Amino acid sequence: MEKTNFEKLRVYKLAENLADRIWDVVLKWDYLAQDTIGKQMIRAADSIGANIAEGTGRGTLRDNRRFIRMARGSLYETQHWLRRAYKRALLSKQQVESIKPIISELSPTLNAYFRSVNQAAVDQTKRSTKYKVQSSKA
Repeated sequence: MEKTNFEKLRVYKLAENLADRIWDVVLKWDYLAQDTIGKQMIRAADSIGANIAEGTGRGTLRDNRRFIRMARGSLYETQHWLRRAYKRALLSKQQVESIKPIISELSPTLNAYFRSVNQAAVDQTKRSTKYKVQSSKA
């Protein structure tokens, strides 16, 4: 099966990697930890990639920007749950050290992706406005 455009994005691959890593960790927790922090953390992490995918599928730059912002919010939520899990001794220092580089790369990559899509939207608006001005003079 051919990959869709969002699956080729580095930012999406990083989001998938983070979500899969978190899934593997949470599976080893006891029921209470899985049912409370675990479910929240998995949903937040899965939501990063899901929002990137949905944004690219919406077909407009405006919608894509909105979904990238939601992905960023989900990343911050994931970081919150990771901090709570570590504080409650659900994550070892080794597990944190294996997840940290992914987040350290994902966060600026997601911001760069947003800036890129935002610039494309600004450029599109400028072209559209220029076209409207030229059309009205004709």
